[in-house]
Amino acid sequence: MSKLGVLISGRGSNLQAIAAAFPGEVALVLSNREQAPGLAWAAEQGIATCALPSAGREREAYDRDVVERLRAADVELVCLAGYMRLLSRVMLDAFPNLILNIHPSLLPAFPGLDATQQAIAYGVKFSGCTVHYVDQTLDGGPIIAQAVVPVIAGDTAETLAARILVEEHKLYPQAIRQALLRG
Repeated sequence: MSKLGVLISGRGSNLQAIAAAFPGEVALVLSNREQAPGLAWAAEQGIATCALPSAGREREAYDRDVVERLRAADVELVCLAGYMRLLSRVMLDAFPNLILNIHPSLLPAFPGLDATQQAIAYGVKFSGCTVHYVDQTLDGGPIIAQAVVPVIAGDTAETLAARILVEEHKLYPQAIRQALLRG
């Protein structure tokens, strides 16, 4: 068994998919927001949680604290699941090629925030989601897996995002398995 650390900022729906796919392997759920609903869900499941507020903190110092908590939980693979922070070299150096992220677009298209709105505005016929290794670039690390979602006439950013999220919940556990086999 591998110990996973899942970093969240919000509701934690991908966290739930990961926990379901890897029962007993999520060693720690950490959030930069104390009120993240995903923390409450994880605690209800008996998963160790940590709220570590990031507001007003210098990025490297904050990431040193995150690394300390992940190491204390013996985390081997870090999964960003709606974690709305850019990582510093501190994090990347502590877990080289061991940090995954999921993004709601077919990278390299539409990195960063509001990816589904970007896809709708651009008029693409297909969007989707990507799981990739995290590196120093914004949503630019090596791709592990992707899932395609068609854009339907009349789609809004919200309707497209909802259909992409269904695929994210399937794709992320598959990509984690690939990363663990590689590791």
